[in-house]
Amino acid sequence: MKRVALCAILVGTAMAASMAGAVPVHTPSDTRLIAAIKAKPAVKAAFAALEAEHDQWVENIVTLTEIPAPPFKEAARGKAYADMFRAAGLTDVEIDEAGNVLGMRRGTGKPGGKLVVVSAHLDTVFPEGTPVTVRREGSRLYAPGVGDDTSGLATQLSLVKALIASNISAPMDILFVGDVGEEGLGDLRGMKQLFGKGKYKDRIAAFFSIDDSSIDGLTNGGVGSKRYRLNFKGPGGHSFGAFGLVNPMTAMSQTVVDLYNIPVPKSPKTTFSASVVGGGSSVNAIPREVWLEVDMRSESAAELATLERAFLQTVDKAVAGENAARSTKDGVISVEKKIVGDRPAGSTAADTALVRQTAAAYGAEGVAARLSFSSTDANVPMSLGIPAITIPRAAKGERGHSTDEWIDVSAPESLKVKRMDLLAILAAAGYR
Repeated sequence: MKRVALCAILVGTAMAASMAGAVPVHTPSDTRLIAAIKAKPAVKAAFAALEAEHDQWVENIVTLTEIPAPPFKEAARGKAYADMFRAAGLTDVEIDEAGNVLGMRRGTGKPGGKLVVVSAHLDTVFPEGTPVTVRREGSRLYAPGVGDDTSGLATQLSLVKALIASNISAPMDILFVGDVGEEGLGDLRGMKQLFGKGKYKDRIAAFFSIDDSSIDGLTNGGVGSKRYRLNFKGPGGHSFGAFGLVNPMTAMSQTVVDLYNIPVPKSPKTTFSASVVGGGSSVNAIPREVWLEVDMRSESAAELATLERAFLQTVDKAVAGENAARSTKDGVISVEKKIVGDRPAGSTAADTALVRQTAAAYGAEGVAARLSFSSTDANVPMSLGIPAITIPRAAKGERGHSTDEWIDVSAPESLKVKRMDLLAILAAAGYR
């Protein structure tokens, strides 16, 4: 990345950090624009289509939730979602090299011009074998992944159907995407394919991820992360007979202790966690190998890079310290540092047209948008300087990433979310 572009991203991150949690200020012209779009007969027809399709939206959530989509195993859900895209009337439906499902709503502009991407992710955080049968209690649906992001997929599909039912075509093409790899060690691989190698990568002018968990959430800041798996190795030996030899577990333990002594800023928020450990073979053996996984995050790309450097120095210091402290006659301690996750940080400034117009779209439905930071698919385009935000998938839900996750599917609030999303997308695609 060019130095100028990197500086611009860092400045944007700082601007978004200062606005996190604030209400973005949209101008009177933004309000008038959204009001004019909302008043169009075709948009009113689209809203009516959303209302008529509400029960089908609920059914789609149930259907998709009950197709397991654990990390790296999204293919079955992806195939079903591609069929839903085709049935809804999208063109150029395909599943790309990474497993993303793509479908196009053609605009009225020049073919091959700039386009808007709308996405929701196919994968869930839950491992293979997790029961995914949906339970309904009143207006609530309960199941692992029912909200994050299965409700986003269903909401996206409802928006597609509403556009087609009302015969709306914006000036810009709108590319709808069901993407892979958003959760965990998926490492945003679907977005990296779309923006790095995908056939539409040079055409994307704006990006929406339908993945915010609150009705007023407007994510314009992307929390970056670096994740490492460290494999510490040594000669091993009998716990009694070889006592005094270097021990890889000591180096690993010292790494954790020293990691937690690294100072990090509260703003921009920067964090770390020693998260998963393993290794060893027997209680009476000095281990030959142990491993540790570490997660580091920051709202700032610069602060994340500073933390990463300090952490890697800590690892090397811990290994050198153990080799100096005990006998290396049968071998030394070594460490392999493997990056298992690399999510770029970035932001879309609060005063960009995308944020302002989206906030105005929320306002048109009586909702005050609240700016926030998170780690979503929008991180990738944000890091590239492409205007990108994450918008709501449903009105209310809790317990995400837990097996008792739930969402509320009451029609009034759910329809409000879909109307907000549709207005924002149409504004970004140049519909006037």
